[in-house]
Amino acid sequence: MSMMKEFKDFAVKGNVVDMAVGLIIGAAFKAIVSSFVKDVVMPPIGKALGNVDFSKLFINLSDTAYATLAEATKAGAPVIKYGVFIQTIVDFIIIAFVIFMVVKGINATKKKEEEAPSEPAPTPEDIVLLREIRDSLKK
Repeated sequence: MSMMKEFKDFAVKGNVVDMAVGLIIGAAFKAIVSSFVKDVVMPPIGKALGNVDFSKLFINLSDTAYATLAEATKAGAPVIKYGVFIQTIVDFIIIAFVIFMVVKGINATKKKEEEAPSEPAPTPEDIVLLREIRDSLKK
């Protein structure tokens, strides 16, 4: 089978389309989770820790002092944006948990399908024949 035919079969069967839809939904979900973390989760945590804005926490690696992350970034100074990193970790934990729950749900559904009682197997012909002989002998 030629490589082009294999690729065509792969693309036509819907695998590529399913993957593209998954990526688009995943990107949208990540944007929602990032906004949730940045706008809903981190402000109360920052408030509880003494009015800390995590998005503005940084370590300045240059010799020049900067009052804010925006000033350091505008000047092109090397900085470690550890507050943004903390927010990204929280994003990851939430996304990983949601994916875990989805996979767990899918696996539970598959397990239920496997456990569902199937129709009893048909009686083998030799057993049917033996039963007929038994019934004939009883008469």
